Amino acid sequence: MTLKVPLPQLGESVDSGTIVAWLVKVGDTVALEQPIAEVSTDKVDTEIPSPAAGTVVALLAAPEETVAVGAPILELETGADAPVGADAGAPAPAAAATPAPARVVSAPAPAARASAPASFSTTGMKLSPLVKRRLRELGLDPTTLRGTGPGGRITVQDVEAASGRPGAPASTAPAARPAIGAARPVVQPGDRVEPLSRMRRVIAERMLASMQTTAQLTSAVEADVTRMMAVRSEIRDVARARYGVSISPLAFIAHATVRTLADHPVLNASIDMEAGEVVYHRGVGLGIAVDAPQGLIVPVIRSAEELNPIGLQQRVADIAARARDKKLSPDDLAGGTFTITNTGSRGSLFDTPILNAPEVGILATPTIEKRPVILTDEDGEDVIAIRYRTYLCLSYDHRLVDGADAARFLTDLAERLDTSDWGPEISDLQAAARA
Repeated sequence: MTLKVPLPQLGESVDSGTIVAWLVKVGDTVALEQPIAEVSTDKVDTEIPSPAAGTVVALLAAPEETVAVGAPILELETGADAPVGADAGAPAPAAAATPAPARVVSAPAPAARASAPASFSTTGMKLSPLVKRRLRELGLDPTTLRGTGPGGRITVQDVEAASGRPGAPASTAPAARPAIGAARPVVQPGDRVEPLSRMRRVIAERMLASMQTTAQLTSAVEADVTRMMAVRSEIRDVARARYGVSISPLAFIAHATVRTLADHPVLNASIDMEAGEVVYHRGVGLGIAVDAPQGLIVPVIRSAEELNPIGLQQRVADIAARARDKKLSPDDLAGGTFTITNTGSRGSLFDTPILNAPEVGILATPTIEKRPVILTDEDGEDVIAIRYRTYLCLSYDHRLVDGADAARFLTDLAERLDTSDWGPEISDLQAAARA
């Protein structure tokens, strides 16, 4: 029989995807779960597996075409006895019918309050998933907009420019200064010109949107992590032998950060200006920025507050490996409430990271190095000692978080890094290392 393979659900908040490349061609024989296409969403690039074994009859979407979840993308001749996955032919309805687990919230989620989107067609238009989502949220008809991107493509900036007067062409929106990104580079002989990758374009749009929609600034403190580094050095071999991971300073810092967030809930929150609400998250969805070959990706460790440093190290190693191998699903990038970016892994001394909106806090952990420090000894005398020191750099959204809030969080985090016993699991590893 002939099976029309739909674009599957790619994450809880993803409703479309763009075909980046076909991994099969008409006439190819594919196996069950064999990758058939690479698809890009506004969250992540991922491969789509075949829901059945069979022969490719037709490709129903062109490369660079954006299609809705559930829309057919490929025809497959399966044969009478070909194995077929449970979700072949249509998105599984069971997930929608299953009641969501109870949550403690003060009001319906923003999606439930949003007005019905305007009805319009995007047939034949090349729109990124992020652009389509913003068009839908703002109720704008893309056919009324003039794109300023390559080839006349509509960008997020075009949509935002038109949002002042819904439905008006972006070119007629009033502007007090030239549009951001309007300046063009001067190309000289010998220069190499390459098109922006899809991931780089998504990163650029997100970073610009974050800076334009939040009130960001950065505060920093210097932290003494000598004791932390001593513990790490002591247990490293035992941890590797027992758990198969080489524990890093990031695991300790992440653990201390999660514990400190419990005392500073304003930094584990999200602000919704349109609804006039603040959501204080019960658990910590800890985003970890990963420097993947395709660009910056921020997968999320759910319920990070339940993990000790070893558990966090295992999860960090897992998500980093899958990010670099393009094995993350869109849901791996959802649910973040606070982010850490470990810029010190590449030698950065200081950083001012950009918020991963709608989160209101992101912590940069620059390099850890030995520095001479003036300390007071037991006799009250000043002495110079060599200590492991680092900066803790917190960017925060001043719409919700005040400078005093940020300072209290950072000083508490620095103190915890200097004095923490790290829990019974680490104590057990220390005992084993000393035995």
